[in-house]
Amino acid sequence: MATSYMVLAVNSSVQKRPFIVPQRFKHSMTVGLSSVFKPILRAFPQIPLQMDASKTMTDIKSKFLEAVVDSLFEYVDQPLLPSQSNFAPVEEIGEDTLITHIQGEIPQHFPEGVFIRNGPNPLFRGLKSTKSILGKTNSAWVEGEGMLHALYFKKQSDGNCVVVYNNRYVETETYKLEKHSTKPLFLPAVRGDSLAVLSSILLNRLRFGKSNEDYSNTTVIEHSGKFYSVTDNHMPQEIDIFTLSTLKDWDVNGAWNRPFASHPKKVPGTGELVIFGVAATKPYLEVGIVSADGKEMVHKEDIKLDRCSFCHDIGITSRYIAILDFPLTIDLNRLLRREPLIKYEKEKYARIGIMPLYGDAESIHWFEVEPNSTFHVINTFEDGDEVVIWGCRALDAIIPGPEDGLNEKWFSRCYEWRLNMKNGEVKEKYLTAPQQFMDFPLIHPSFTGIKNRYGYTQVIDPIASCAANIPKYGALAKLHFEEPCSEFLTGETQEEEPIRVEYHRFERNVFCTGSSFVPKEDGLEEDDGWIITFVHNEDTGISQVHIIDTKKFSGEAVAKITMPCRVPYGFHGAFMPISF
Repeated sequence: MATSYMVLAVNSSVQKRPFIVPQRFKHSMTVGLSSVFKPILRAFPQIPLQMDASKTMTDIKSKFLEAVVDSLFEYVDQPLLPSQSNFAPVEEIGEDTLITHIQGEIPQHFPEGVFIRNGPNPLFRGLKSTKSILGKTNSAWVEGEGMLHALYFKKQSDGNCVVVYNNRYVETETYKLEKHSTKPLFLPAVRGDSLAVLSSILLNRLRFGKSNEDYSNTTVIEHSGKFYSVTDNHMPQEIDIFTLSTLKDWDVNGAWNRPFASHPKKVPGTGELVIFGVAATKPYLEVGIVSADGKEMVHKEDIKLDRCSFCHDIGITSRYIAILDFPLTIDLNRLLRREPLIKYEKEKYARIGIMPLYGDAESIHWFEVEPNSTFHVINTFEDGDEVVIWGCRALDAIIPGPEDGLNEKWFSRCYEWRLNMKNGEVKEKYLTAPQQFMDFPLIHPSFTGIKNRYGYTQVIDPIASCAANIPKYGALAKLHFEEPCSEFLTGETQEEEPIRVEYHRFERNVFCTGSSFVPKEDGLEEDDGWIITFVHNEDTGISQVHIIDTKKFSGEAVAKITMPCRVPYGFHGAFMPISF
């Protein structure tokens, strides 16, 4: 989920409790802060008078703020539980590494291309917390500098396939700052005591001009032959798909100047790209349409929301854009009230807006729905007068993370909304049975925006997830949308009879991440293809990539490719057909 994912302007969860000065700071406050600020005064040697005045003031400001942070904030490593070991970062390789161990065979019709997955890989050996006289702040589990993990499938003249692996950091501007530092520069501003979070935000903005780091760690997209690393809190970074080097930010030739959410969608038939971005201040949500050649913004609209809803995904058809205005909200004013910056407000309204493709805020048809938290849309399509949305829906929001441990309300099930554009009627229901928890959906890419028969998800292991306090995925699921479950479940109404779900289960303590559907070359049916996914065995410490035939979904993987190093769990994967 991603989804990584996901600081916008700022992101935090704040504990509700009165502010109490920690005992170890009381003496400093009693005798005054002069001793605390002595290191600040020592940070300023005499500056030559001949220096440019503006540069001098900039240097003074920078040194002063750095000294303030060093004097008042103590960085602390956030420990990992044994069950969280594969969330720990790895070293960057940065060059091609030949794969030598493949169990089974790469299918003959498997296309040439790259399987690439994004995910957090924190610098400085892991996520950090801070302690200060204002309290504590913590990093969220979705944070960490983005690292790309790529597996290249290169066809040889004899028809065999050579497989090569590489990993590399996404070099955002904030990554470049910290790359050359021996210590963290940005203060965690995601979770913790409200005054500490607020001060961290302000100091980050004063020092670097932004509230938090640019975590380009969620997904990779392609548009018009170019490839981009994307997350929710910054513009995308263009990537050289062959070397994984970062080229530049993509602002659509200056037409886009705000965050760029992780799941843009291509319009069926036209190849245009619908993008959107959420910000913590007005305008809270804007939607844009980029030309098929990627050179210009052909449409851009402020949706004019009354609140900042954390919108991570949207739906698309050939005529409509589906906008999810659900009650996971970001409110800067909450920090001043000693409340969380990001909060799931289950008592507040939830609605879905259906906007004509080139419409504006006034043309949106809003449908009130049951409050929920949905990060990922499976697909959206038109069915007569109805716009149908399938998504992975939970009863609470997993981001920025539960304080007291996970339980089932944070796990999502597949869900359907039917929105009648003629009479305004809303029908909604679960598609899968209770205890069938799943997320990170994917479909055959050619069916985006049109009715499909099959979908695929990663299946949540509730026991392993609760033990780690982070979602883990111990199986894959194939969703048969047009087939009912063969067994009728007691207590379910006929209208909510679940669909058939087929499973591909991994061995005990083996979990997957970054799954993608790979269509078969010249395939005749929607499910002609493979699921490709990174997996990790927590007992052996070995990471692999598995290729599963979607026609024989519950059977053994047709190929198991052993990685030359550990690959941490991450977020979204994508298979990009490319020619070498």
